[in-house]
Amino acid sequence: MTDDLTLDEALDELVSAEDFLEYFQIPFEASVVHINRLHIMQRFHDYMSQGDETLDAQDGNDDARAAAYKALLTRAYQDFVESDALTEKVFKVFKMHEPQTGFVSLDSIL
Repeated sequence: MTDDLTLDEALDELVSAEDFLEYFQIPFEASVVHINRLHIMQRFHDYMSQGDETLDAQDGNDDARAAAYKALLTRAYQDFVESDALTEKVFKVFKMHEPQTGFVSLDSIL
């Protein structure tokens, strides 16, 4: 990657969780990333989706967006330093075994 790329162009070049962490200069433990790479990236995506308005307000300002992305990726990574995939339940498959509640009336069965 070269410094003359826009943020979006640079992000398009990144292919792994390690690439993202290195690009944003976030120190990380390889063992944490190795075990949780997909969870970290999904959580990063989720955090970005939750902050759409904030990120949209920074549209066109690569420095501000990069700082926001770095903060969100750091937060996503830290979630898995301090916890684990089973506890964090990022993906639907981890939520499937939780107790399900639902109501079916007797009238709807008859």
